[in-house]
Amino acid sequence: MSSHKDWNDKKTNDSWAIFKIMGEFVEGFERMSRIGPCISIFGSARTPESEHYYQLGQKIAERIVEDGYGVITGGGPGIMEAANKGAKKAEGPSVGLNIELPMEQYANPYIDHDKLLNFDYFFVRKVMFVKYAQGFVVMPGGYGTLDELFEAITLVQTRKVSAFPIILVGKDFWGGMIAWIEKVVLNQFKNISPEDLSLMHLVDTPDEVIAILNDFYRNTSYSPNF
Repeated sequence: MSSHKDWNDKKTNDSWAIFKIMGEFVEGFERMSRIGPCISIFGSARTPESEHYYQLGQKIAERIVEDGYGVITGGGPGIMEAANKGAKKAEGPSVGLNIELPMEQYANPYIDHDKLLNFDYFFVRKVMFVKYAQGFVVMPGGYGTLDELFEAITLVQTRKVSAFPIILVGKDFWGGMIAWIEKVVLNQFKNISPEDLSLMHLVDTPDEVIAILNDFYRNTSYSPNF
C-alpha cells in the first residue's frame, strides 16, 4: 500500500515537471513563430507508401507549398511522411512536431533539419499545431487523428481560437462519420447546432483543398490563432 510519503514525493515531482512543460512551450513558441504561415496535415502513421492516401497526401502538400504555405506534420511515418515529402519536393518549409511513443513514431527524413521539434507532452505539441496552423487538412487516420480533429473543431466552435479551415480528405473514409454526426448528434439528440456542421469541409482532391484555403483567406490575414 502506498504511504503518505509516496504521495508527497509524487506531488513534489509534479511541481518540478512544470519547468519541463514550460521549456517545451518556450522552445515551441520561439521556433514556430519564425516559420510563417503553415497548414497542418494529419493522418495515420500506418499508411504505406504504396497506398492511395499516402500519394494523395504528398500531392496535397506539394500544392499547399506552391500556394505559399509551409507544411506542419506530426513528424512521423505514414501520411505525415508523405506530407513532409511533398513539402520538401516543392521546396517549401517542412515542419515536424515529433513525439516519442512506444511504437510507430520516429522522425521521418523529409523534415527540414532546423524545423524538427521533439516533444514529451502531447498537449504541448497540440498547442503548436493549433496556434501556428492556418488550416487543418485531415487525412484518414486512427485515434490520434480523430483526437486532433475534434479538439480543433471544439476550439473553433467554442471560439477559444480564431476560425480556420478544417478540411477532411477522403469521402469514402469520412463520409460515414459525417452522416452519423448529422443524423444522430445533430438531428436525433440535438447535441450540436446546424451551423456546427459547416466547421468541416469534406473533399477528395488537392484542387478542392486549395480552393477552400484560398476562399477563406481571400479577405482574412494570416496570424497565430490565439
